[in-house]
Amino acid sequence: MKPWNDTDAMLFFDPHPAALPLFEAFAEKLYGLYPAAEMRVQKTQITFSNRHVFACVSFLRVKKKAELPDPYLVVTLGLSFPLASHRVAAKTEAYPGRWTTHIVIGAPSEIDSELMEWVRLAYDFSESK
Repeated sequence: MKPWNDTDAMLFFDPHPAALPLFEAFAEKLYGLYPAAEMRVQKTQITFSNRHVFACVSFLRVKKKAELPDPYLVVTLGLSFPLASHRVAAKTEAYPGRWTTHIVIGAPSEIDSELMEWVRLAYDFSESK
């Protein structure tokens, strides 16, 4: 069984079933790189961690509703720097030296090598803490 195909993860997408393929594409690529990553389904997000959380997926409203694709998923990464990209919907310095970065995904094709490189940077940053 694929680690992201558990009952809690499927229930998380009940209100947004059209976004499930986005999550599955993201999770498949993430677990292809980090098969030992732990996944935890929470009420408002699904977190992925090694020693610490390095990535989350959610339906956080980081743009005006009219600006969000349908379906959409927000990938949130913890980075050591402010990511400069037109793909970044929002970023905040949660505390000195730690940036929370939100990226809106509207199609599986957006889960590309650039996004996965940012996931790698978040994974490495999380491991180094």
